Formats: sequence, structure tokens, C-alpha cells
Amino acid sequence: MGKDSEYYKNKNRNIKTKLQELLQELPQPARDFIYDKQVSSQPSTLVAYCHDLLMFFRFLKDRNPYFHEKEISKINTDDLSNLTSEDIVEYQRYLEFNTIGEAHENGKKAIARKMSPLRGMFKYQYEHEHIQKDPMVLVKLPRIKKDKNIVRMDNYEVRAILNAIEYGNSQMSDRQLAYCAKTRERDLAILTLMLNTGIRVSECAGLDVGDVDMIVNSLTIVRKGGTQDIIYFGDEVHTALETYINGQRTTVIPEKGSENALFYSLQNKRMSIAAIEDLVRKYAKMVVPNKKITPHKLRSTYGTALYRETGDIRLVADVLGHENVNTTIDYYAAIDDEHKRLAAGAVDFKRDK
Repeated sequence: MGKDSEYYKNKNRNIKTKLQELLQELPQPARDFIYDKQVSSQPSTLVAYCHDLLMFFRFLKDRNPYFHEKEISKINTDDLSNLTSEDIVEYQRYLEFNTIGEAHENGKKAIARKMSPLRGMFKYQYEHEHIQKDPMVLVKLPRIKKDKNIVRMDNYEVRAILNAIEYGNSQMSDRQLAYCAKTRERDLAILTLMLNTGIRVSECAGLDVGDVDMIVNSLTIVRKGGTQDIIYFGDEVHTALETYINGQRTTVIPEKGSENALFYSLQNKRMSIAAIEDLVRKYAKMVVPNKKITPHKLRSTYGTALYRETGDIRLVADVLGHENVNTTIDYYAAIDDEHKRLAAGAVDFKRDK
């Protein structure tokens, strides 16, 4: 169960294998940086860093004449010393918008994320005196404004999406209604669970049936960083899970390797993260068409409701699994703004008491 389950063992093994494959493609200066980050970063984070660094080196090979004839894996610190801040700015413009070859378009947040490991690599090489200057020093990264307009659902919308699963929706055709009936218990259990606990979609997909304790109403989950945690749920979740586990789930003949999964696809395999994301979008589009609802929005909906009910930001941080309470404070700052707005009309000295 939990992080000792076969699902997480296989997942971690696959991530580590992928990391080793990507490291072989990178040049030594980039590998040294990744090795240095292994102490403080998760393998999944390092895989993302490798992808971003590979994109940079592929850009150099394709667009920079100095690197045309060089193999990416053979690029060394002397080669990096030839780069200027103008070269880095050119790459940043490439990240923003490109139509030649691999077409892509990135917003400021995505650009800043992709530039982060690049900045780290050059800083590492400069601090270890492998290069004489850091070309990133003069490069300005995009400024990211904190978005206080976080998309959430209100109570009416939450009930509407759960009712659409349980009873159908006027927008559904007869064929869609018949299809949804096959997975009604499962879908209702998933949405009820996520809306009432705030678990991440990855945490939901990784659940085994043995992770559910129906006696004390608890779940054993594995957080984003790989740590194991226990969360508790109420009667609504209990009922939805019990109905699914004792009902539809008993009819599944699982594929090999998925025997312990809590939630199954129609192919009798463990439901993937992508499948759960599609499930959420399907029902949300029917009842909340003006909001882009994703599994993460279910999480923010729960976090908002919990904060409004308790006013305890540390409790919200603990339940949502935020390692740093400042992350929670930043994310739910908009709720504090709502409280401040109430003060605008609260005092009226001209009003008769």
C-alpha cells in the first residue's frame, strides 16, 4: 500500500530509467548540474530539467553556426564560454514563438520555467570556475504576476456536476446516457472524492483499494514529493466509495498488473491521470461551460471551501499537502481580498442604530 505499492515502485523505476536515458544525451556540463541537483530534487523534476536543457542544446545546434557541427553530447565548458547574453535572449525569443521546424508558442510562465534550469546550469558552471562569465546574468526573465482570479466552483456548480453524473444531463444524448451509466458509480466516487478531499489527480490515480479504510474513513496517499500521508473523508465520500467498491468494481476482471487498483478504466486497467483529467473535463463542460475546470480546479474549490469554513490557513496547507504554508497563502490570497471588501460597507456613521 501507499508508496510501497507496485504502482509506485514501477513508476519510480520508470522515472529513474528515463532520467538515465536523458542524461546520456546531454553534454557533460549539463550532466554535472543535474548530478548536483539530485541531492535536493525529485527524479521527476530532474527529468523535466533534462528535457528543457536538451531543447536549449538542440536550439544551439540548429540555429547557432558555432554549434552546427558539434554533437550535443560532446559540447564542453569551452563551448559554453563562447555564448553571450544575446545568444540566450535569442533562445528566449525562440521559446516564446516559433514557426520554423517544431512550431510552438509559450506564455511567460512557461518561458520562465524552461529558462530556470538553464540559469541554474550556467550559475553552477560559473561558481565552480569552469566558465569565466555567466551569460545569464544580463538576461531578464519574464515577470510573472500572481493571479488572484483563481478559477473555482461555487456550491451550486459542485452539486450540478455531481447531479450530472448521478442523474444525467439534458445535454446528453441517449447514447451518452447509456455510456455514462456504465461508469456512473466509478465517476461519482472519483469526483466526490476529489471535491471533498482536495487530493491531486496523480494521488487519485495511484490509489489501491487497500489504501481505503472504510472503518475510520481514511485514505493512504502518496504526495507529489513521494512522501506518504493519511487524509480523512466524510460521510458523502464514504457512501460514494462504498457504493462503487461493493458495486461496479466487483464486476471488473482486472488486467495483469492492475489487480490492486481502486479505479479502473473500461479496459479493466488502472485509470491513468489523463483518463481522470478527461473525465473531469467531460462533466464540467456540460454544467460549467464558462469555466475551464480541471482536476486542479476541484482541488482549489475544496481548499477555498475549507478555508472559508475554518479560517485556518495552516490546516488548509496540511490537508492539501503543501510543504510551505506560503504556497497556500499566495494561492488563497484572493479570499482575504473578499474579506477586505466586506469592510468597505461595514461602517456607516450616518446610519441610525
